[in-house]
Amino acid sequence: MFWFAPVSWTPHDEAELIAGWRLWLELGDRTWPTAAWDGTAADVVRPLRELVSACDEIETGYREAVDEPSEGFIRIIQFLVWTVSTVIELWADDEVPLDAERIALLHADLAGFAEQAERVLEVLAVSGGWTGLAAEHRRTGR
Repeated sequence: MFWFAPVSWTPHDEAELIAGWRLWLELGDRTWPTAAWDGTAADVVRPLRELVSACDEIETGYREAVDEPSEGFIRIIQFLVWTVSTVIELWADDEVPLDAERIALLHADLAGFAEQAERVLEVLAVSGGWTGLAAEHRRTGR
């Protein structure tokens, strides 16, 4: 099965809107390394693993909150998990400080995920009514 980035999303109820908001917040905060990065790929991947855990928690909570979960919203969450899983699998156990060549490889893998994450962030912001917040988030780097 090939997963495509979502092109639209319409929250069906308040539970889905809240889950979408939580996903937007989690995704916006965990895409790139922080200033505390120790120079290893494994340290870069740690927040991505936390993102996967957050996605699982959001999906579980959403499924418990509704009688009939939206297949489209579940697909958004699963798309993110699938997309980031490749980066995690490639780099999670790499504790060796990176040289220039490996930094370029890691950056390319992260950029591929970040591109997909940006699409999801945009879809969530537009459909959730948070485009103003999304612009402010990007402007302030928070």
